[in-house]
Amino acid sequence: MNESALREEICRFGKSLFDRGLTAGSSGNISVRVDDGDSWLLTPTNACLGTLDPARIAKLDATGQHLSGDAPSKEAFLHRAMYEERAGAGAVVHLHSTHSAAVSCMSGLDTCDCIPPLTAYFVMKIGRLPLVPYHRPGDPKLGDAIRGLARRHSAVLLANHGPVVSGTTLEAAVYATEELEETAKLFLLLQGKNPRVLNAEQIGELKTAFKLDLP
Repeated sequence: MNESALREEICRFGKSLFDRGLTAGSSGNISVRVDDGDSWLLTPTNACLGTLDPARIAKLDATGQHLSGDAPSKEAFLHRAMYEERAGAGAVVHLHSTHSAAVSCMSGLDTCDCIPPLTAYFVMKIGRLPLVPYHRPGDPKLGDAIRGLARRHSAVLLANHGPVVSGTTLEAAVYATEELEETAKLFLLLQGKNPRVLNAEQIGELKTAFKLDLP
């Protein structure tokens, strides 16, 4: 897909996420690798995902230097960390979606796997979801914290913040983000109800059947 088409795709998915209440105001950001492999596109700082202008989307080089377009999101380092650790990542979505953010605020979570394997689709699209310790928004140290996990995990949950999800394409990253949000909703609904989760044998069967590269 050429750069012009990628810009349009970012706007289309951004509006879809905004219209369905998965992001609000100027929160959240989306990025996509450009086919040349040496640059990537990122939504601008303080931009509403529902009203993006394709011509104003920021373009950065592989080192995160701003090349063109509006000033990039201050959370560009989240996306760069994912790209540097995951060669197969073609896009990254970061939202403050309600249910995922709510889970990120809970105490007592398993920091290595903070949402249990409630459904096959969560395992297939997210796998294990580690919790990244709290850092203030815009703190570059958060990028280093993500690097420590991104090589083995396609998605992470930032404590008291929200999810960062990568995918081979923007469509795949968005769908995985949506699956995470729906599973977070289930997780909250099932609090105190002793839910049945998928066991190791069932997860192993999914890994084999769908050739999943999961930790």
